[in-house]
Amino acid sequence: MLAVLLLTGCIANGNGSQATPSSPSLTVQEAPASNAPLETTQASTKIPVYWIGRSKEEVYLYREFRDISGDGNPVTTALRIMMAQKPLDHDFFTPWQEPSSLASSISGKNVITVDISRDAFNSNLDAGMAQRAVQQLVYTATAAASSSGLINSGQQIQVVILVDGHKDYMAFGQVQLGEPLARDASLVAPLWIIDPQEDTSMPTGLVKFNGRSTDSSRPIDWQILQDNGKGEKTSLLTGQTKATGEPGQYGLFAFGATLKAGKYELRVSQVDDAGNTIETSTDTRLFSVG
Repeated sequence: MLAVLLLTGCIANGNGSQATPSSPSLTVQEAPASNAPLETTQASTKIPVYWIGRSKEEVYLYREFRDISGDGNPVTTALRIMMAQKPLDHDFFTPWQEPSSLASSISGKNVITVDISRDAFNSNLDAGMAQRAVQQLVYTATAAASSSGLINSGQQIQVVILVDGHKDYMAFGQVQLGEPLARDASLVAPLWIIDPQEDTSMPTGLVKFNGRSTDSSRPIDWQILQDNGKGEKTSLLTGQTKATGEPGQYGLFAFGATLKAGKYELRVSQVDDAGNTIETSTDTRLFSVG
């Protein structure tokens, strides 16, 4: 991944900031089988944390990078942020509650064990949202371990979730815990913006954008809209780019645009085989120039 990894972006038409999530659609866009690559090691004071967000009728996992300080366990630190804090992006949310106890350890076989108190599960979720919440934990724990260099990102990594030291707990009353869990590639967002981060202000001139797509074979339409200061946005620039990488695999995309002072919104979407925008694979980002 790029060394400039920052925050994931807003979701187009997202309403994920709701306090009590409604039942999500269980229809998940097909993703590459068993292909959920880990984050690469980052020499940084930022740590990856995953959140839940909506894109049209779909519900996916999205990633932010959060600032950290100190030399604490990066997996425990990331999970506590995920459970006790709010996402930077208001379109994301977390159904987890702050736990009274939380600990993690890593075995020599690339297995992360997370032990949480049961008060972390004090949310009423349906089966689909509970599945995503458990995967939110799996993605965050594995991302923090990999980006911190604690595990070998080239090997399979699994997470065992204990509750008050015991196996077989029903997470949110819906998902049986205790067995090793791996990343579910179908639940991660098909597309997201990495840089610039939400509400970033940049100097006038060439502004560079980059992001990540789960399928490098799909073109990516991009659009920059300008805010007129009254909350109204008009299309300013449009274009198309492609992610690097093998077709059907994860890849990174990048492009640039020369912009004058003002407030803008970036919108990116995957394109289907017929050349149409895939609305459930759309991500947006608000930023300013000047």
